[in-house]
Amino acid sequence: MRTVLQAFADGARNVSEVLPTVQSQFEITDEEAAELLPSGRVTIIASRVHWARTYLSKADLLTSPKRNLHVITQRGRELLQQCPDRIDNEVLTQFDGFKTWKERSQAPADGDTGLPVNDTLSKSSINKTSLTPEEVIATAARTIEAELSDALLQEVLGLSPTRFERLILDLLRAMGYGGGADSMYRETAQSGDGGIDGIIDEDALGLDAVYIQAKRYAPENKIGREALQAFIGSLTGEGASKGVFVTTSDFSKPARDYVHRVQQRVVLINGDRLARLMIAHEVGVRARQVYVIRSVDEDYFAE
Repeated sequence: MRTVLQAFADGARNVSEVLPTVQSQFEITDEEAAELLPSGRVTIIASRVHWARTYLSKADLLTSPKRNLHVITQRGRELLQQCPDRIDNEVLTQFDGFKTWKERSQAPADGDTGLPVNDTLSKSSINKTSLTPEEVIATAARTIEAELSDALLQEVLGLSPTRFERLILDLLRAMGYGGGADSMYRETAQSGDGGIDGIIDEDALGLDAVYIQAKRYAPENKIGREALQAFIGSLTGEGASKGVFVTTSDFSKPARDYVHRVQQRVVLINGDRLARLMIAHEVGVRARQVYVIRSVDEDYFAE
């Protein structure tokens, strides 16, 4: 990770520009540099540099002002001076952003029974952990999903307001609302929508509907109580009882408390939940590699 961070300090702009430095620093031959992961899509060296860049970014040592452009931060430059020989996970744990991300990646998904809290990725090999191979795979999958979640939100933040509202309708369609029929989904006009961005009819006659508000905000710009009050007012004006308020940021505590006290049933979806729902329902993502874990079929061998 130190070599990667130094390469960005020296002017590299993306992972591709870092690869020659890493290959030279570690005396990797061209033949070794061409070796692929089992998926056959990415070289091992490119994957390692990508994950090093990811870890450094989570510690706020690198920033990404736009896609495929990474810039070292002042904190990154200071760390290079403090750590002349090595930067690893133990070093990165001093930064809150990295610790928070690691905690997210180790948190069990909905319905998961959970695994032992173990900093697996800070170990150099599986033999140094107490996890079974299946647990290692599950832990690694959660880490990959946490990174994918952050990458998805970056993509979503780059969408236009209209495209973002359409994405929310696509997600709710993928989740089964409205039965999936195109005729059940309506985008409202951009002006005079009364705070309603979309409507999903839950029955063919439109007797019951879900009203949607979508706000594409930066992570630090939380939705306050006033925005929820305005949305509830729009629902009341429409005679609606159900609403979904989606944001790429989060909701303040007063906003969450307010929703619990109103008559209408309103579901709040923040940025983290939005990204995880997109992953779960395969909206804006696609499977790149699938691993199948097999076990003995006891029925087949039964006498």
